[in-house]
Amino acid sequence: MSKQGDAWLRLIQIVGLIEADVGKVVQAEHGLGLSEYRALHVLSRAASGELRMQELAAHLSLNQSSVSRMVERLERLGLAVRDVCSDDKRGVYAVLTDRGRARLKAAQSSYDAALAGAVKRHGCQDLLARLPVVAASKPAANR
Repeated sequence: MSKQGDAWLRLIQIVGLIEADVGKVVQAEHGLGLSEYRALHVLSRAASGELRMQELAAHLSLNQSSVSRMVERLERLGLAVRDVCSDDKRGVYAVLTDRGRARLKAAQSSYDAALAGAVKRHGCQDLLARLPVVAASKPAANR
């Protein structure tokens, strides 16, 4: 493997370790999986706290089937609801509830602290500081 390939493999390994560290904390302290936490975060940044399911899937880099199951779990917890698009009955939105917004707010400091600790433990502070910040979510299409 090339030097670049070796570095890429190491980066993937470090990301996996950081994800595992952060996921354990968010699950233990707030009863949320990392994807669920991120879904709440993405929805909170979207216009009106809602996104089409396929948009949410794209933001989370998950397939639609996985996102559908995850939103179903969030719905059972009262953290999100699914809503059908009034213009296009085939379109389904994931909508953040007040309870979901409150759970996200409660978990935010734990997530941030766990992420900061994991990044430091794995020596990635300088690398993250050099990366550009991704813009906030695009607003959902009009219904």
